[in-house]
Amino acid sequence: MELVEIELSRDIHPVDVIEQVATTNDWAFERSGDDEIAISVVGSWTDYHVSFSWMEDFEALHLACAFDIKVPEARTLEVMRLLSLINEQLLFGHFDLWEQEGAVMYRQSLLLAGGVEPSSRQVEMLLSSALDACENYFQAFQFVVWSGTSAKEALASVLFETKGNA
Repeated sequence: MELVEIELSRDIHPVDVIEQVATTNDWAFERSGDDEIAISVVGSWTDYHVSFSWMEDFEALHLACAFDIKVPEARTLEVMRLLSLINEQLLFGHFDLWEQEGAVMYRQSLLLAGGVEPSSRQVEMLLSSALDACENYFQAFQFVVWSGTSAKEALASVLFETKGNA
C-alpha cells in the first residue's frame, strides 16, 4: 500500500495563531523564528517556560513546558519513577526528563494533518492542559528532588483534594 502525498496550503501559519492568542491574553512571548514561539507564564508554584514549535514534516504543533527544577544525578532514578507514575494518570501529553540539562518538561502535540488550521480555542486548551498538569505535579517533583521523598510518597502527597482555605 502506497501513501499519496497531497500538498495543501494553509491560510495562516499555526504559530501566528499562538501569537494572536498570546497578544490577546497579554502573555509575554518571544517569536524566535517563523516556526517557534516561547511564552512565559506565572504559575502558583513557579514560572513556566512554554515553547511551541511547528513541525512541518509531521504537520504537528508541539508544546514543551519546562519549569525551574534541576534534577541532580543522585535523584534521577527516583524522578524517572515519578515520571512513570504520573504519565500513567495523564490522558493527554506526558512528562519527560531531559537528562543532559537535568530538566523536567511536559510535552504534547496537536496534529493538524491535511492543512487543518488550529483555532484559538485549541491553542488555549493545549496551553491550559499543559499548565494544569505542571501545576498539579510540580510539588511532587520538588519533594523527590529536594526532600529525598520516594516517587510513590511524593505523588500521594499531591493527589489529595483539599476543601476550603486556611
